Amino acid sequence: MIILCADDYGLTEGISRAVGELAAAHRLSATSAVVTTPHWPAMAQRLIVHRAHLALGLHLNLTLGSPLGPMPKLAPQGRFPALAALLARAAVRQLDGREIRAEIERQFDRFVAALGHAPDHIDGHQHVHVLPIVRRAMLEAAVARYPRRPPLIRNPADRAASIVARGVAVGKALTVGVLSRGFARAAWRRGLPINDSFAGFSDFDLARPFGDELSGNFRLPGKRHIIMCHPGHADAELARVDPVVARRRMEYDHLMRDAALPQLIWRPERTRDGPVLFWPQLRRAG
Repeated sequence: MIILCADDYGLTEGISRAVGELAAAHRLSATSAVVTTPHWPAMAQRLIVHRAHLALGLHLNLTLGSPLGPMPKLAPQGRFPALAALLARAAVRQLDGREIRAEIERQFDRFVAALGHAPDHIDGHQHVHVLPIVRRAMLEAAVARYPRRPPLIRNPADRAASIVARGVAVGKALTVGVLSRGFARAAWRRGLPINDSFAGFSDFDLARPFGDELSGNFRLPGKRHIIMCHPGHADAELARVDPVVARRRMEYDHLMRDAALPQLIWRPERTRDGPVLFWPQLRRAG
């Protein structure tokens, strides 16, 4: 099972439009949505039409823009810290688990309120969901809310040998793997489904064709292999909020023109109003 997931839906109008176009062309398996932006309610309505053949997940955000509620310790001025600051505080256990859990719950609520369904999967913007304290809050929230049909939790780690063999953003992938130590085990202990291999890290080098990276990311897949990608249409808003701009259009262009892609990736099969995905059953089927 190869799950090609476009991250950052809802971050900007251009990203959301690009993901919708790729979904309509059956060139994605899934997308993960940022629900903390002003775009989310309107963009969510555009996403619902693709739910029959697209897994829809929550892209937990703790580093971009503003939280959905008060966070006096993490965001005293009403703005999330940058990733480096969050990493530093997580490393020395200076995050308030209750405050983090409350914000995670708010993001769950906003996702469900807009789409009418629980998320099929959960991951994190800049992989914040694997950080100490954050991971426990997120995993416990997922178990408490969805004990019978839990979402898949993205594990952004993989075996070092597989990362090196793919040859794509090796340093980034190994670093996130270190940050993710113990994450898979923590999810398993709580009965939460996860992927067993992961790829899609990028140095966002404009001189390297995205097709070369994507081919590498298909190598050495596990039984449930997630490849993340970041397609989008560039615009002024994207340039204001994210350093990756031109590369997103390169990813979109390749994904849209790759004739073989729809046959290589998994996609869900359900009605638009069907139940959330039951991952243990899908693993057996895949």
